[in-house]
Formats: sequence, C-alpha cells, structure tokens
Amino acid sequence: MTSLVFMGTPDFSVPILQSLIEHYTVIGVVTQPDRPAGRKQQIHVSPVKQVALNHGIPVLQPERLRRPEAIAELKQWQPDVYVVAAFGQILPQSVLDIPKHGSINVHASILPRWRGAAPIQAVIRAGDAETGVTIMKMDAGLDTGPMLRMRAIPIVSDETGESLHDKLSVLGAELLMETLPGYLNGTILPQPQPEEGVTFAPQVKKEEGNLDWSQEAQVIERLIRAFTPWPGTFSFFKGQQFKIINGSVVEGSAAPGRVIKLSDGIAVGTGHGLLRLHTIQLAGRKAMSVEEFIRGQADFMGATLAAPVAG
Repeated sequence: MTSLVFMGTPDFSVPILQSLIEHYTVIGVVTQPDRPAGRKQQIHVSPVKQVALNHGIPVLQPERLRRPEAIAELKQWQPDVYVVAAFGQILPQSVLDIPKHGSINVHASILPRWRGAAPIQAVIRAGDAETGVTIMKMDAGLDTGPMLRMRAIPIVSDETGESLHDKLSVLGAELLMETLPGYLNGTILPQPQPEEGVTFAPQVKKEEGNLDWSQEAQVIERLIRAFTPWPGTFSFFKGQQFKIINGSVVEGSAAPGRVIKLSDGIAVGTGHGLLRLHTIQLAGRKAMSVEEFIRGQADFMGATLAAPVAG
C-alpha cells in the first residue's frame, strides 16, 4: 500500500488529512512548531498535529524544513509521496526529491491566479466570480508546479473568508481523493500552468484590516467579508479601535469616514457610495448591532471615523 507523509498546519488541512488517513497509510505528519497564541499566550497545538496525535501518527515540527537534521528525519520515513496543504513553509528541492512519486499540493485557488499564502482572502477582495482548488505537483517555486486536476466553484455575494475556507477545504479533500490514484498509477499526468494570468496572494497582515474610508464602499465591503474571521476589519471612534463585523453597500454620499443616519439605518461615507453598518464590536465587548451601540454612544452620529493622531 502507498505510504505517504502529510504536511499541513491549520484547520484548512484537517479534512484533507482525515481523508488520507481513511484511504492511505500516513506514516508521518509534518506541521509547524507549537507556538504561543491568544491573550494569555498559551502554547497552541496546530489542528493537524492534534489529528495526527489522535491517530497515533508520528509528528515532525521543524522550525525550518531545509535544515539538515529535518531532512535526515524525513529520509528515514522513506515515503512514496508527500501531500501538502497549507503547511506554511516552502519546500526546498532537497525535500521535494525524497519521495519517489514527488510531492503533491492542494492549493485553494484556480492556478495560476492567486499563488501564495492567502488565496481565499485575495479572491474575495478582488471581487472574483469564481475560485476553486488546484491539485499540483510541487517544484521549488511558489505554487509554480504543473497541475494535475482543478475544480471551480462560484463565489456567492455574501461569501466570507470563513465560509469559502470551509467550502474549499472539503472540496480539496474530495478532489485529492479523485486525483491521487491516477497520479500514482501514471494515468493523470502533470500539465504546465498557463503563462498568462499569474497573480499573487501574499500573507495577510493584521494592520491591513484598518479600513481606509477613502476607498470605494464596494472595496471596503469586500475587505470586511474577506477578513472574516481573521484578521477582521476595524476603524476608530474617539481614538478607540472597534471592529466592523459586517456591512453593506448603499447608494448615497458623505465625506469619507463620516457617520450619517439613513431612513433605515446608519452608514459611513466612503470615496464612492456609503457603507451601511450592521454589526460592530468594541474591544473586550461582545458584537452588537450598530443601533444598540448608538444607544450608549449618541455622539457616534455625525462623528468622523479615523485613527488617533500620534502624539
């Protein structure tokens, strides 16, 4: 039976690993090192590591996969193939060369569009009509390897980073199970990626969630959905940061960042159009409707949302 090593870290990788465990012999799992997380900085075990431990699968957690000691451990496993899904490190050629059938990657976009670490957020921010999953054979580049199989799905109007993440995670597991047998027996052959249409989706930084009200309302609304649940989007009122959980685009105009009252709600002016606010969240508080918030913050109406001036 084919033996494989799985490399992955976050929740996205879990359905893929679980499907592999059901159908193949997973002899090892490689995931990112345990790290402190949250306000209390407690040590966090990756979702993939937890699944591996639950099934008694050996786990390797190298700080850098290219280090000689990590490569030596991988060679001891002698796998037939690597399967990689949101691992979090680029695999050097010295690692890719270890398994006799190479390394297969489950990537959450229609390549070559949105190569990189954050394709799910990027596709919503860009307003794309569809996205999908690509199964590809890896090379030493950043998502540049030849493709084995691809499947597209539409992006619905209220899609969030969270909802699309869950859809593509399941789709990735299904498509991998359909692809891997044919790849291993030679009936599915790698095809080069198109040279045109390459775009990149770099890792999202938390500060990108700071809303720029001079942008168009549609751009801001897409950013809010793309960054749900992480890193979230935020603005400032009286120098205090608050999160904007969701909103919608409506017609009208006001100065960028200016809070105005509508006949059926509250909106903020943007570079073009208005963003109607629905749900917001103050630091350390639960999420609430903007109407509920205003009952305790009457001066929110007419305010201009802006970051505090550094003193």
